[in-house]
Amino acid sequence: MIRAIASGLLAGLLLVGCATVADVSHSAHDYPEARSYAVSEDPGADVDAALTRAAEGGKRVLLVMGANWCHDSRALAGWLETERFAALIESKYELVFVNVGMPQTDDGHNIAIAQRFGLEDLPGTPNLLVVTAEGELVNADTATTWRNAASREEEAIYDELVMLADSAPVEAGE
Repeated sequence: MIRAIASGLLAGLLLVGCATVADVSHSAHDYPEARSYAVSEDPGADVDAALTRAAEGGKRVLLVMGANWCHDSRALAGWLETERFAALIESKYELVFVNVGMPQTDDGHNIAIAQRFGLEDLPGTPNLLVVTAEGELVNADTATTWRNAASREEEAIYDELVMLADSAPVEAGE
């Protein structure tokens, strides 16, 4: 009987402890963090399908190359899940998430997808590529600069996505 009461008390304390930890981690930052960074079994086919849909719908492809281990990738994915960003994506983009592993430690995955659009190297995560339906990279100059996504302001992210939705492709280094 004492063992049952002690076990119940311990289980209750563990549940309270988990709830407390979850609350603290949520309030530790000012961005909505996705619980899991969406990845696909066949990201190349997903990109091809998105390019086809983009051509049919007069949109661009928003290609987010990141990883579940990366808080900046989960932060960017979290912003893209919000109602405000979802409306922008619905009207202007076809969204594809690609797992790239840890390219900065030579343990990268799906790097050929970035190379397909002219990026030879992914120095970290996440990377945000905006691609025309014809396969031209719109933001070659900023695609690999998103490693600080968790510390970017919502308004700055939104404004950049609005601008990239309609801007002309830029060659790397311009």
